[in-house]
Amino acid sequence: MASANDRSPKLQPNEEVVEELTRDLEGSCIQADGDRAADCSSKKNARSKGTLGGNAWDIVDEERNEDDDNAQDADSPPSEDVDEVLLKDRDLLLTESEQEALKGEAENLKQVGNDLFKSGEYVQAISRYTQGLQTCPLVYSKERSILYANRAAAKAKCQTEKDSAISDCTKAIELNSSYVKAYIRRAQLYEETEKLDEALEDFKKVLTFDSSHTEANHAVRRLPPLIEERNEKLKTEMLGKLKDLGNMVLKPFGLSTNNFELEKDPNSGGYSVKFHQNPM
Repeated sequence: MASANDRSPKLQPNEEVVEELTRDLEGSCIQADGDRAADCSSKKNARSKGTLGGNAWDIVDEERNEDDDNAQDADSPPSEDVDEVLLKDRDLLLTESEQEALKGEAENLKQVGNDLFKSGEYVQAISRYTQGLQTCPLVYSKERSILYANRAAAKAKCQTEKDSAISDCTKAIELNSSYVKAYIRRAQLYEETEKLDEALEDFKKVLTFDSSHTEANHAVRRLPPLIEERNEKLKTEMLGKLKDLGNMVLKPFGLSTNNFELEKDPNSGGYSVKFHQNPM
């Protein structure tokens, strides 16, 4: 029987084989995904965002070439996710100079978005504003509010994005409660989506910041009659439906809603019901 000392040398070659296979496997993974690894490496060198266990905290989308951007734009809308929990965790690891660097990067992305917006490339502009929001540290509330407001303006140009644009305006206002442009954009979107009461409130809010604002002054005079007209229309539609329901209930008794008349009391403003056996 071989001793323990005799068996030890035999185990060593197996360990070396395992180690060699592992190295080969790692090498093949790196070779197969070389471009992605190189891209991640370049990002680490370009931006210092703080590390946890040696891994960079980077929530900005991986850079893509122009063909990839066009392919995504054609197939699906860009992701609009802005994970503020992850941003908060990342920001805790940043120095002041690193935060300033990220703010500068976000400003550059905003400018690219502005240029795309001016050229009518609204979907691409939305993508750049989103990248700016994913980059800009949370401490810069004003800069982030502008990114949200600009993204809302781009979304407003896309007919299917108006509700989302309203949400972005609301976020911009939460970050900057005196942001007049965000109130105006939200008011316009509210009116376009037939939310007239909400639009009126936003226009009134604008006048508390700027009493001479032309559009807001016109709106607070223009919207009340429209709201009253809408309410009257809704009331007529509702009474019509109630009348149809009443006729259905009264029909077995040989009656209809025409047998009943609502009479308004000029003093109290209340209504009383009068019954007519043979209505005219």
